[in-house]
Amino acid sequence: MATDPLRAANPIPQFPAGFLWGVSTSAHQIEGAADEREPSVWDAFTAEPGRVKDGSTAAVACDHYHRYREDVALLAGLGVDAYRFSVSWPRVRSAGGLDFYDRLVDELCAAGVRPAPTLFHWDLPQGMDWLERDTAERFAEYVSVVAERLGDRVQKWITINEPAEHTLLGHALGAHAPGRQLMFDALPVAHHQLLAHGLAVRALRASGATDIGIANSHGPTWPASEEPADVEAAGFYDLLLNRLFADPLLLGRYPEGLGELMPGDVEADLEIIAEPLDWYGVNYYAPTRVGAPQGEDIEFGGLTIPAELPFSVRQIEGVPVTDFGWPVVPEGLTELLTTFRDRYGDRLPPVVITENGCSYDGTDDQDRIAYLDAHVRALHRALEAGVDVRGYFVWSLLDNFEWAEGYERRFGLVHVDFETQRRTPKASYGWFRDMLRAQR
Repeated sequence: MATDPLRAANPIPQFPAGFLWGVSTSAHQIEGAADEREPSVWDAFTAEPGRVKDGSTAAVACDHYHRYREDVALLAGLGVDAYRFSVSWPRVRSAGGLDFYDRLVDELCAAGVRPAPTLFHWDLPQGMDWLERDTAERFAEYVSVVAERLGDRVQKWITINEPAEHTLLGHALGAHAPGRQLMFDALPVAHHQLLAHGLAVRALRASGATDIGIANSHGPTWPASEEPADVEAAGFYDLLLNRLFADPLLLGRYPEGLGELMPGDVEADLEIIAEPLDWYGVNYYAPTRVGAPQGEDIEFGGLTIPAELPFSVRQIEGVPVTDFGWPVVPEGLTELLTTFRDRYGDRLPPVVITENGCSYDGTDDQDRIAYLDAHVRALHRALEAGVDVRGYFVWSLLDNFEWAEGYERRFGLVHVDFETQRRTPKASYGWFRDMLRAQR
């Protein structure tokens, strides 16, 4: 596979010593072995006709549960420092479920790859509900069980992945499990996930953990124009997708007007939610261009944006897009990180990019290489601008079950033939491996 001579002549700038390089996955998207764990809300969701675009389920997915040794060998060959995976709460509730994560962590440690588990990545056990406060308490109990079992080998912990998407897509718009369309009545889901995070931090601290973060999705919000209605709509979108999930964690308060919409004793809960973090995880994919409502439903990025929302999402013109139709805007990562530095000041802990990646078909995936190259450079520019960034994780190691898209979207550095389960490293795998070698 040919090397781009321009890129070879302009190597990635050197990152600081000790910078953490890794890749990410999640349990429901890769593990399979669904008959060897309790069911999750995603099992119920995918069983409903029409919920997943290709009609598939994650019952087998990448069969990582049985092939984890092969996948750890791919991690070792890639040369990453760390592997961000998620622990399946439904599997831990099953007899012997924690044994799998014991084996996986042992295999990672033997390969010299640091385990970095995420404790919730959307696969809530069936029968639980984030509308109920009790779910946060039960999450903390589960976290204590996992930490007691794995904490002798795991230092780096992530509590929850993308509570914004789980709230918006799963409970407000109905595009993800559990498939509710509650619109703004989904706000308690956001609050209870944030509370669960705070309780989990306390549980991890009690177990002796000293390296704890969260993985929140964030991106710049760009007004569609300078017209007041577009600027106002963009500000509201930014409030919902960025500040609603960052302000409570970093400032100990909700943005103005939102706290009174949350259930329970909000002030007392915020003391828990704002437990100090060792680092703050950011999942970055693209900015969002937002304008005033247009009076009709809008199809965007595989979603239907209802007309009744007080904003509309618009296309970002003049930039390339991935096979998923997502805009490719590397400079948005620099903008996001410098904005967070300015917004939160010394309340912002060191930052780790816990996800960044793209969907492209094929194994000679030069578009993915260009995407990753540009985003790593954008991350370095944020470092040069004074943002304290400590790590970068690519999404994802493997092609996988991409939620409501099924198997149509391929985010992996490694191609997976879902019929044979054969793994084939892509050109991007080789590029990332070589880039890491050059960093050392």
